[in-house]
Amino acid sequence: MSKKVAVIGASANPNKYGHKAVKAYLKRGYTVYPINHKEKEILGLKVYQSIKDVPDRLDIVSVYLPPQITLKLLPDIAAKGCDELWLNPGAESEEVLAKAKELGLNVIQACNIINVGYHPDDL
Repeated sequence: MSKKVAVIGASANPNKYGHKAVKAYLKRGYTVYPINHKEKEILGLKVYQSIKDVPDRLDIVSVYLPPQITLKLLPDIAAKGCDELWLNPGAESEEVLAKAKELGLNVIQACNIINVGYHPDDL
């Protein structure tokens, strides 16, 4: 069974990291749930308006949003549940980290695209 990942801040724009992350996870065989309140479809996948709309519990949540928006989404991420919360460069702040810890989230601060074995420039 493939791991389930939500990419919050997924993008239809191939130049954005939120698009490259969806692509990288798909190439590695993950079940991917793109989340973006403006898009309907990304790389042939249905896009969800909110993490609350994702039908499954998630192994990974990867965030590509500014810290002030990420902070507001942390309670929903905690309520949905995930094994790992990846805060990609630009999504973290001291306030986000403190709130994530308070909510019991397992935070990883790194580029998840590189973690799955790709360089963003190659996607």
